[in-house]
Amino acid sequence: MSVPSRQQDGPRPPWSIQPTLQVQSWAFIIGATLFALGSAPWLGGQLGTVGANVTFFVGAWFFTAGAFIQLVLSGPHRIDVHGGTGLRAVWVSAAVQLLGTLLFNVSTGAALHARSVPAERLEVWVPNAEGSVAFLISAWIAVIPLLRDRQYLRPSSPVWLSTWCNMFGSIAFGVSAVGAVVLENGELLSSEVATAGTFVGALLFVATSAVMLPTARRGATPSSSEGGDDEKATGDPEVSSQET
Repeated sequence: MSVPSRQQDGPRPPWSIQPTLQVQSWAFIIGATLFALGSAPWLGGQLGTVGANVTFFVGAWFFTAGAFIQLVLSGPHRIDVHGGTGLRAVWVSAAVQLLGTLLFNVSTGAALHARSVPAERLEVWVPNAEGSVAFLISAWIAVIPLLRDRQYLRPSSPVWLSTWCNMFGSIAFGVSAVGAVVLENGELLSSEVATAGTFVGALLFVATSAVMLPTARRGATPSSSEGGDDEKATGDPEVSSQET
């Protein structure tokens, strides 16, 4: 899910990369595209196990870069509400998603290592359960503000489209993780489902950030493009109980 960018103070070196919504979006798009290429049915034979796993490994780091920028742009983790404080949904969603990308970094790296050990069975990487669960939790937290504000169907809203593409992409990765469950005989529950879930999820993640690019290029935030207040547009309402 995309969040508003904030202007950084002071001069920047010419080689520096400022964390913005546009940089975040492109990091996710590149990472998701690499995931789609690695799991594309018609490329499996050409890439081979090593090529596919390298593609996933590199893509996972682009995901992590995008998730880190998203967390940086999400702002403070707390919000004042009803005389107390609560955790902001946009921050929690970004933090959990970053955790999920780090778990994918570990699992894609492990897949490369396993490929380098002759005694290990050669398998192409698929989303692991831990990372997929983190993505699902992050996506659900991002959806909560839309449901709270009764934004059940707003296909003209980039934020609405991005949030739901992210949700269905996370579900697809979850399905992939289920298909990758190893049975007692050492076989996967369904390698076809595991691969298809990765491919579909990756395409949805491309769409998740692609729909926000017009907003990012204008230098606008999701809130200004929606015409609503910042709290509603960015999903800032608390997700924890009040603290006294």
